[in-house]
Amino acid sequence: MIELNNKNVKKILLIITFTVVLYWGLQNLNIVGDILYTIFKVIFPFILGLCIAFVLNIPVRVIERNYYKLIRKKGKEKSKDKENKRIKKVDVGVRLLSVILSILIIVFILYFVMFLVIPELINTFDILKQNIPNVANNVKTWLIDMTKNYPDIKSKISNVSIDWKSLEETITALAKGGITTIITSSFSIVVSIFNGIFNFVMGLVFAIYLLIQKEKLQSQLKKIVLAYLPKEKVDSIFEFGNITNETFSKFIGGQFIEACILGILCFIGMTIFKFEYAAAISVLIGVTALIPFFGAFIGVCIGAILIFAIDPTKSFWFIIYFIILQQIEGNLIYPKVVGESVGLPAIWVILAVTIGGSLFGVVGMLIGVPFVSVLYKTLRKNVHKNLNKKKINIK
Repeated sequence: MIELNNKNVKKILLIITFTVVLYWGLQNLNIVGDILYTIFKVIFPFILGLCIAFVLNIPVRVIERNYYKLIRKKGKEKSKDKENKRIKKVDVGVRLLSVILSILIIVFILYFVMFLVIPELINTFDILKQNIPNVANNVKTWLIDMTKNYPDIKSKISNVSIDWKSLEETITALAKGGITTIITSSFSIVVSIFNGIFNFVMGLVFAIYLLIQKEKLQSQLKKIVLAYLPKEKVDSIFEFGNITNETFSKFIGGQFIEACILGILCFIGMTIFKFEYAAAISVLIGVTALIPFFGAFIGVCIGAILIFAIDPTKSFWFIIYFIILQQIEGNLIYPKVVGESVGLPAIWVILAVTIGGSLFGVVGMLIGVPFVSVLYKTLRKNVHKNLNKKKINIK
């Protein structure tokens, strides 16, 4: 029999309350959805601030680490105690300077993307649109040559024709219809823009506060968690948090640097071998390479189509060149730049990108790999821990 003391009565009441609330929620899913959406709208600036702080924290840590290394190398302080005192005194100033420099770096990257990369991408797609008829004609000619020994197939291919003018008029009509819809809903767009600006400003202010006070906030959070949870669970939670932070930070920074290196190497090689549209295709490959595993191949396919419109043979050699470049990048550059931050077998990388993309689109493809990597590392660690407890040694 269960003894009805105060502790057990509280547990029973908690279970009953949870059951009633769960039953009501299942019966009123629309109301629950509206409540959750309202809560999300309220806390969205803070969620955005956390994301901004996480991204900014990557260059902040790099700047601070290099600053303190520079101080130690100069040897201005003879003793370690003096050095520690000096570092503590400049912590707030260095942190503020690091945050400002990090924001400027991010602003520069956004400016580069918005005013340099995006116009280049638009130009790439304009070129692609203009060259689609040439590509189609080249493909048709190539197929006719390939099927010259098969008269029936050759005649069918020869009779295929596309009314490009009619197709262009249809696309233009659809575009005009889209513009009309946009103008009709312009008020909603203006409201959304102002809400977006407000949320971004609030998120940025919150992110700056988090970065400046991050050590203090971490200490306060640890005290709160320790006050209500056993120390073993707290250690596990913070260890999981450290793994997550380290994995995502290294992955995001490494993936960005790796994409830049791939785009630059692609541009250098295309310039040397005199491939057409070197700048446009290299920019496209660099941007799409931010998506792990599959990303760069999207840019290569578009680039190959662009070159194919001018010279099918060059298009073939461009693909060969990129495959060689991809092998060099995958075996030499990627391990050095990203390191073992991902630590996933290739099959798990493919699954992470595929599932993440199907669930959350491009964002899912970007965060899928580090997210699965965190789960993989945590599970591997727990498996080894349990095997050691059972004194089982499996290689």
